Amino acid sequence: MKILIVEDNGVNRVLLRDILALLDGVEIFEAADAENGIALARTKKPDLVLMDLQLPGLDGIAATRILKDAPETRKIPVVAVSSYAFPREKNAFFEAGGDAYYTKPLNVDEILEVVERYRGGGGARGTKGENPGR
Repeated sequence: MKILIVEDNGVNRVLLRDILALLDGVEIFEAADAENGIALARTKKPDLVLMDLQLPGLDGIAATRILKDAPETRKIPVVAVSSYAFPREKNAFFEAGGDAYYTKPLNVDEILEVVERYRGGGGARGTKGENPGR
């Protein structure tokens, strides 16, 4: 399974990478900003994107919209992993086409669970952060 982490904070990228390393058969790609994340999604075709929302330049909501609007990346699940816990940001992320939403601080079990759900292609339905419109 290929997973793309789009996160500008190096410590958070390392934490996510370390959590994902607990899983077998995971190939991890990383981007520190939305522009590089979009480019990696287009070239690497990950099975899942873990997207921070507060990024330098283009934010994670706009990046999610770009990915979901493009035919070559629209089916890639995008999961927000953000410090924003406000309904406005959460709703904007889902309106942009996001698939699930988790707030920081990161919960190891939740991250592992969402990855395992997407690994099987079943999506994150039933998780606390699911997109209610999907």
